[in-house]
Amino acid sequence: MAFEGLTDKLQNAFRKLNSKGKLTEADVKASMREVRMALLEADVNFLVVKDFVKKVTERAVGADILASLTPGQQVIKIVNEELTQLMGGTNAKLTYSPQAPTIYMLCGLQGAGKTTMAGKLGNMIKKGGKKPLLVACDVYRPAAIKQLQVVGGQVGVEVFERGQGDPVQIAKEAVEYAKYYGRDPVIIDTAGRLHIDQNLMQELRDVRDTVKPKEILLVVDAMTGQDAVTVAKTFNDELGVDGVILTKLDGDTRGGAAISVRAVTGKPIKFAGVGEKLTDLEPFHPDRMASRILGMGDVLSLIEKAQESFDEKEASKLVTKVRTNSFTLEDYLDQIRQLSKMGSITDVLKMIPGVGSKLKDVEIDEGAVTKAQKKNEAIILSMTRMERRNPDILNASRKRRIAAGSGTTVQEVNLLLKQFDQARSMMKNVMGGGKRKMRIPFGRMPK
Repeated sequence: MAFEGLTDKLQNAFRKLNSKGKLTEADVKASMREVRMALLEADVNFLVVKDFVKKVTERAVGADILASLTPGQQVIKIVNEELTQLMGGTNAKLTYSPQAPTIYMLCGLQGAGKTTMAGKLGNMIKKGGKKPLLVACDVYRPAAIKQLQVVGGQVGVEVFERGQGDPVQIAKEAVEYAKYYGRDPVIIDTAGRLHIDQNLMQELRDVRDTVKPKEILLVVDAMTGQDAVTVAKTFNDELGVDGVILTKLDGDTRGGAAISVRAVTGKPIKFAGVGEKLTDLEPFHPDRMASRILGMGDVLSLIEKAQESFDEKEASKLVTKVRTNSFTLEDYLDQIRQLSKMGSITDVLKMIPGVGSKLKDVEIDEGAVTKAQKKNEAIILSMTRMERRNPDILNASRKRRIAAGSGTTVQEVNLLLKQFDQARSMMKNVMGGGKRKMRIPFGRMPK
């Protein structure tokens, strides 16, 4: 996972600080040397590291910090604050034109993931109630237009294409089409190259000057480390970008690009691709990313994932059913399905403070978890409606029939029923037998 090596090294450095009851200036500087090495090994730009360590050290050796009852924690707090500022401070949102359609132009090198990112971005914007239009202006790469059509089809977003024509003319016609048919925003997928060349830049400048995009968004591959920062600087110097989208941040990246790109280019990271699915796109929050890097978890992102997966009205119904002892296997199945929408268990657990660092030597078999979920779903769906709503009537013969229908064993059916009983009892206990409000991480429970 991203930042794993960096997180381990930083935590080791801070563990030494926390083990001391009182810090000296020498202790802080020794710790900062370890932080410097950790950042450099994570492929963070050298000048960025030098400036970052200088700022942290100047703040950390202040009299108030060294005399504090918890100096180690105060130093970590300073590192967290400076790391947040280094990556931009606050989330930089997309801006919209006062008059529709708003035009976003995606650019970047070939292989960075622009076409897939166009689909992810279109999907995210569509969920906000808009009707985006994807535009196929990559007319050189084989099957690029078809790829965009497939991606658009998967997320239900319309794609505008004119075959292997002139990208500038295609972009111009797409904007006119969007105005006529009420599509907004327009997301232009431009051509990339294996390396930066002037022909590429001139074509991008021509598209920019013709359609005048509200934002030019540079898509860079986080796996390339310092190369990603170099690409971002070159594109910004040549084209003038408004924001950066990092792809493959879920991969085995050391994190240098995410930490360096804002400081080197002055342009904010707006989104991060965190998986292969077209829903795996997150707004980039510097404060949350700093917390992840330092191994502090990311509760806010976890809450947002839960809010996306759990319907408020259904949550209200669930509370009522638990309170009235009418929670059924149908409700249990709904919970299994909703939890699976939150993504991998490993990623979810790493967002919980204090848990992520303990998962280092724990290997969670995601495939086995998914298989177990599918098996439980098959068992429940093999029951009749009456059985799902009244599991107490399940006798030996019914269980044999259900096992045969779901391709499982009677033992596995019994295991599911035991898990269901445990879940029902746990929810009832959490709610205090119906006398107290249930507290959950994704918002307030309705009265």
